[in-house]
Amino acid sequence: MSLKAVIFDFNGVIIKDEPIHEQLTEQLLLEENLTLKPGEYRKVCLGRSDRTCLQDLLASRGRVVSETYLTQLLKRKAQGYVQQLENEENLPLYPGLESLLLQIRSHNLKIALVSGAIRQEIDLVLNRSNLAEYFEIVVTGDDITVSKPEPDSYLLVLERLNQEYPGLDLQAQECLVIEDTLAGIQAAKRAGMRVVGVANTYPFHMLQRCCNWTVDDLSELELEQIQEVFSQKELQKSVDEC
Repeated sequence: MSLKAVIFDFNGVIIKDEPIHEQLTEQLLLEENLTLKPGEYRKVCLGRSDRTCLQDLLASRGRVVSETYLTQLLKRKAQGYVQQLENEENLPLYPGLESLLLQIRSHNLKIALVSGAIRQEIDLVLNRSNLAEYFEIVVTGDDITVSKPEPDSYLLVLERLNQEYPGLDLQAQECLVIEDTLAGIQAAKRAGMRVVGVANTYPFHMLQRCCNWTVDDLSELELEQIQEVFSQKELQKSVDEC
């Protein structure tokens, strides 16, 4: 077994935008005459798609959430996100990202991205930061009907990588996922993939017990050491559930 692909999460791994999403979600609820409770965004929304987040927040307040209503809210939030980033002189990307991408490319590994964020938001960030060229396959919240911690998005990216590269014969065990949230880590593990937890959103010790590797930031990720572990006949499986 060898490492063949590295799959990135987006929010909290590539861009530090969770405060923006929380602010926009709070504003959206206020416009609907609702309020966001302290700590509620972190509990309900971190690592999950906007669609699922808003569905749960509204349902818990007794709102009937039709598809039309939900789509309108998602469009308003996306417009707010775009406007917010357009006002930022420099995007809040995490340090060490481009260096890591170059390192992965130099090892001839496939690179993909999996996120519950909508494609409009992801394309904006990747194009503006000149990172789009690195990500051969991108799975977004527009491509799936269920959110992390369900494994569907990671299973879909595996399928698409194999469609794009038929000779790759990529297996889930040959993928390394970089995640920052408990929901994302659970999704990747349920898909049968190995996970690096980066402590951008949750404390190091919380991620350490449920990830194969844990780092404080992307610059600490030692790809060659990880590749050596993948090349062993059996990978250690004593990792607790988050």
